[in-house]
This record gives sequence, C-alpha cells and structure tokens, in this order.
Amino acid sequence: MKFVDEARVRVEAGDGGNGCVSFRRERFIPRGGPDGGDGGDGGSVYLVADANLSTLADFRYQRRHRAERGQNGMGQDRRGRSGRDLLIRVPLGTRVSDQDTGEPIGELLAGGERLLVAQGGFHGLGNERFKSSVNRAPRQATPGTPGEQRNLFLELILLADVGLLGLPNAGKSSLIRKISNARPKVADYPFTTLYPNLGVVSVGPRRSFVAADIPGVIEGAAAGAGLGLRFLKHLERTRLLLHLVDLAAFDEDLARQVRVVEAELAGFGAELADKPRWLVLNQVDRLTSTEAERRRAALLGEIGWKGPVYTVSAATGAGTRDLLSAIMGWLERQRGTVAPEEGDASKAWHPLG
Repeated sequence: MKFVDEARVRVEAGDGGNGCVSFRRERFIPRGGPDGGDGGDGGSVYLVADANLSTLADFRYQRRHRAERGQNGMGQDRRGRSGRDLLIRVPLGTRVSDQDTGEPIGELLAGGERLLVAQGGFHGLGNERFKSSVNRAPRQATPGTPGEQRNLFLELILLADVGLLGLPNAGKSSLIRKISNARPKVADYPFTTLYPNLGVVSVGPRRSFVAADIPGVIEGAAAGAGLGLRFLKHLERTRLLLHLVDLAAFDEDLARQVRVVEAELAGFGAELADKPRWLVLNQVDRLTSTEAERRRAALLGEIGWKGPVYTVSAATGAGTRDLLSAIMGWLERQRGTVAPEEGDASKAWHPLG
C-alpha cells in the first residue's frame, strides 16, 4: 500500500434527538398528563490508534465521516436511542489538528488510545420534563443540539528510537537492510528511497530498537527543496540520530556533506537540531584501511566533531556490531533500564560540545 503521511478529513458528530410532546391517553384514565420522552444523545467521533496500520492511505478515498444521530423521544415516557459513536482507526504516531484554526487537538501514541475529535449533540427534553404544579399540561419540548463538525488535518509521524539521515546515496537504506528486517529499495542512483521505512533491530534477547530510514536530505530541504521537510518531521520523535556519510566518495567534499545536513536540521527547528547525533562513516569496504583512516582523520579534524564516530560497511556488515551494541546501551540508559557506565563513549552528548 502506498505510504501516505498526511490527510484532510471532515468529521461530523451526530445531532441529539428531539424531545417529544405527548399526552397519556388511556381508557379510564382521563387527563393522564404529559408523557413525552427525551431524545437520544448524538454519537461522537473518536480516533483510535491501531498498531496494525502504517499509513493514512485509506483517507484518500473516504474524506467524510459522520456519526449516528440520536433518535427522537416518544410517548409513554420512552427515551430515544442514543446514536452510535464512530470509531476511526489511525496509525500510531498520528498527530491531529483543526484544519481551519490550526489548533492542535492531540496525538495518538499507544495502541488502543482514543481521541475525541467531535462531540455528539445533547438530547432534547420531552414535555414530561416541564410539568409542574402550575403547569399540568406543558406543550413545550426542546430540540436536540447539533453535533460538532470539524475539518481535521491528520499528520503521521513515525515512532522510532533511532533515525538515519544523510545525503542521497549515503547508504542509509543499505544499512537498515543489513541490521533489521526492513527491505527498502536499494540502487546506485539518488533518491531511491521515496518514503520512510521502519525496521526492528534485534541486538539480543529482549534487546531491540526501532530504526527509521528517511529519504536523502539535500541542500535547501528545510525550505522545501527535493522531498523537503515533509520527511524530516519523521525524525522528531526519535531519541538518537545517525548521520551517515559516504567515506568513499572521492568526488565530493566530505566536510560539506556533514555541514549541509547540519544546516538543514537547524533550518527545520531547534528541537531536531539539538537531538543527540552520532557520525557513521559508511562504505569503508571500498577503501584500504590506511586510506579509510586518513580520510576519517581529515574529516573529523576539519569539522571539529566531538561526539562518537563509527566506521562501518553496510554492504559487508563490518563495524555494525559495535555500532548496534553502543546504540542499544545508550537507549537502555535513556529508558532507565540499566545504569550508565562511567566513561562510556556513547553517553549523552551533542556533536558541537
């Protein structure tokens, strides 16, 4: 199914049922009095997080969603049936806002979580409610109130622990294929990856994390160039960013590769730019050990990188074991599941100090 991470939909809650004007009419009971019942409440509209969904593609075909109206009240003090609530399934990580006002409504981050997006109308009152000692035969009833109607903007932001970013052809898709069960397309031309991919990385028994591979970032992405900021947003909820650089790119300035991505992160927002970020130098298998070390030292000296650096080969898997072990240890300390080890190179940090 096509990956769709944005959708615009209209939701309409059900109106409340009207109250009833009725009088009791039975044999041998003269002047039975009012017996009009209340209407039923209108159904509300809820969004429900479903872990089995991974895209908002279904909303391309159905853009209007309406809950059931409440039934009108009836005689003999019978209340109308309330309208059924409408439950709309959405993927985990869906952010919801009002399309007309821009007001944020909420996020759905856990399976089964519900979010009320349109409140059903309140029931009308029947004339039995208005009887009193001075008004024995009331002929008034109230109508049900209208259900809430809203135009919603749904935005899917993937839930992942680690995000992979870098320029096109840095080897992000190859790396996530090597370390996880994800199978994104891999080819020797830019922008092979057209939408984000998630992969579960298993490091050991009950030790795993989720990694996200997004399309390559190019200069001007934060301003909309290329695939633009549309996919940078999928890194917002990650805990750690892996910045991949093609160490074997002889025809490119490696320092410029790093600075371009850093500039785009800063242009997108401080929250993303301030996330912990590790430098991963890829495709070391295409270089001799001497040449790889020389290029690594030259790059780090030019950009002044102060954080952890890992040299790997996504093709052969060289260096990935150490990288995954360090990531898992760092994530466990962030989650509070293990105590941090003093002097560990993978402690919390920011590359610029």
